Amino acid sequence: MAASRKVAAFRLPPLPTIGEIIKLFKLRALKQLSQNFLLDLKLANKIVRSAGSLKNAYVCEVGPGPGAITRPILNAGVAELLLIEKDPRFIPGLQMLSEAAPGRVRIVHGDILTYKLDTAFPEHLQKKWEDDPPDIHIIGNLPFSVSTPLIIKWLENVSERSGPFSYGRTQMTLTFQKEVGERLTASTGSRQRSRLSVMSQYLCTVDNCFTIPGRAFVPKPEVDVTIIHFTPLVQPKIQQPFKLVEKVVQSVFQFRRKYCNQGVRLLFPEAERLKKAEQMLMLADVDPILRPTQLSMFHFKNLCDVYRKMCDEDPKLFAYNYREELREKKYRKKSSLKRTEDDSVL
Repeated sequence: MAASRKVAAFRLPPLPTIGEIIKLFKLRALKQLSQNFLLDLKLANKIVRSAGSLKNAYVCEVGPGPGAITRPILNAGVAELLLIEKDPRFIPGLQMLSEAAPGRVRIVHGDILTYKLDTAFPEHLQKKWEDDPPDIHIIGNLPFSVSTPLIIKWLENVSERSGPFSYGRTQMTLTFQKEVGERLTASTGSRQRSRLSVMSQYLCTVDNCFTIPGRAFVPKPEVDVTIIHFTPLVQPKIQQPFKLVEKVVQSVFQFRRKYCNQGVRLLFPEAERLKKAEQMLMLADVDPILRPTQLSMFHFKNLCDVYRKMCDEDPKLFAYNYREELREKKYRKKSSLKRTEDDSVL
């Protein structure tokens, strides 16, 4: 692990362009991996500036690909840059960048969904949660197929103060397709308000930095791309376990165009569904005919707090899954029909 050090002004030496790197190593974006290359270095610089000051910081770049964002990160004067790349085709080009910035780059050939970031940085960088964020940043031009499961994983890490957030309130600057970015930042009452809005905003300050048109990427995706910056909150707006909050929020948004009482009912077994849902909404002081998009963070806090009390009173409740009950109901019905048919044959 690199020792703490002040970094002198640094600029990368002249290097082949990103386009030349792609040709040199015969790289092509793979559709099955949702890969799109950013060739415009001005836009890459703008993404890096959205992360804030990176001077003397430790940065993890997720999925650097041919290295378009990697270059301005290094030129920002970072102490160390950790590159995590799943696709082995990009490793030789990244090694070229590493050689151009001696002692500043670590390359890991691995999957960010399974890579352990809780030991990726020096221990001296750790800060108390209530302090300013540590000098650690996560930056990434994420493949669309990975972006949502990855941010959900990291939000759970935020709630547990684990993974990259074991060092403190580590900041993230990530790309998402525009529609997902709008959901992450959507306010109460807006059409884009969704499960992602609540799950991200109860734990983080979430800022929409800017949008990049799809034509800036090769190959051109069918959608535009939005840069989102996350800073974990000192105090989450809902102080309940992540899995509980996720279950309540998912249930409420299951029927996003209907009244919220429809989704709340899914939290309870069919035999007591109507009664328990009515009780939960009354105790949480939530109007049952509000739409899910109209519920404020305070509404969700109350719903989660009440649901937690109900789970404490009935330990089996949290494990209840309405889909499993539905499957069992369909199976029993199918088995009953088969027995009826067999009896008629006899």
